[in-house]
Amino acid sequence: MFLGQYVAEIQNLATALHKAYRRLEKNSDDEALHDLRIAVRRIRSLIGPLRSLPENHALREATAAVGRLTTPTRDLEVLIVELQKQGYSALAGTRRASLETEYQQITQAPEMQHLFAELDQWPAAFARSRLGDDSAELKRTISKALNRQIRKLHAGVHDAELDRHQLRILVKRTRYLTDAFPSLSPLPNDAAASLKKAQAALGAWHDHFQWCLRVQQEDELESLAQKWADAAEQELEVAETALKKLARLLPDE
Repeated sequence: MFLGQYVAEIQNLATALHKAYRRLEKNSDDEALHDLRIAVRRIRSLIGPLRSLPENHALREATAAVGRLTTPTRDLEVLIVELQKQGYSALAGTRRASLETEYQQITQAPEMQHLFAELDQWPAAFARSRLGDDSAELKRTISKALNRQIRKLHAGVHDAELDRHQLRILVKRTRYLTDAFPSLSPLPNDAAASLKKAQAALGAWHDHFQWCLRVQQEDELESLAQKWADAAEQELEVAETALKKLARLLPDE
């Protein structure tokens, strides 16, 4: 049963990805790219624990390529929302004008078509793999990966010297993996909730940090530099508080 649900979930996400892609192609709404990236991220989380499986390599590479392809445009979308929020409508407008072209570049990119092709081929390839007919072994493999990831997180949140950019990625990966397999996750509910809050706080800090870096290339953003720097510092303090709570709630190694 677990194996069937696993395959069905990836196929359902492939359908969601196609729908988001068509919305992006038509530029019909502001959430199309976000939803496309969520579908890709969830597929990556589902196949990530099986990274040693040769039949998964091509799909893993294809999802990673689409992630890299779409990240700059998603970052631009988030910046536009921030500029509008801060009352800089003109700056937001000039950047919004380029979005339609970027959406077209994404939908026409070979990375997208390659991902769709790999998703079409994946069910048959996975069925031929050593885990394709062994539900119990599939669960064991994924459970081991979950515990391994949580051990990495345990070490990371207790390491005060660990770069916060690296820790943000570690928190994200753990969150996405536990969300993908909630029934197999060893995290108690309060730890899972704390993990979500830590990710949100680190994400807010990272956004402001990146915007401060953009000021160095985009002079017209200079008037926002100090506000963003102050916000980044405040968000990092919030993140540190959330990380301390998460450290207390994580299960012992």
